[in-house]
Amino acid sequence: MFYEIRRYQTRPGRREEWVSFMEEVVIPFQTAQGMNVIASFIDEEDPDGYVWLRRFADEAERVRLYEAVYQSERWQQEIGPRVDELLFREKIQVTRAVPTPASGLR
Repeated sequence: MFYEIRRYQTRPGRREEWVSFMEEVVIPFQTAQGMNVIASFIDEEDPDGYVWLRRFADEAERVRLYEAVYQSERWQQEIGPRVDELLFREKIQVTRAVPTPASGLR
């Protein structure tokens, strides 16, 4: 099992709009496709920062779920273009993290 820790930079002043979009559209859509979204955060020190976590059983599951989400017609036609309006895609940072034995996220 591993997690993706995803850090995004919203366009200036658009974070509140981004959070609403994530909570009302992106997260429900991704979970309906089988994604396991663990948490969603705003960065307390960066007014345009946003962080969220997803969990995967293994790489094969990640590949399958990426395909189901990002190759879907809805993502490509509706959700993806809206993401481009609200985020700087080129600033997305993704860290793959494996919990240690004592982690509460095992």
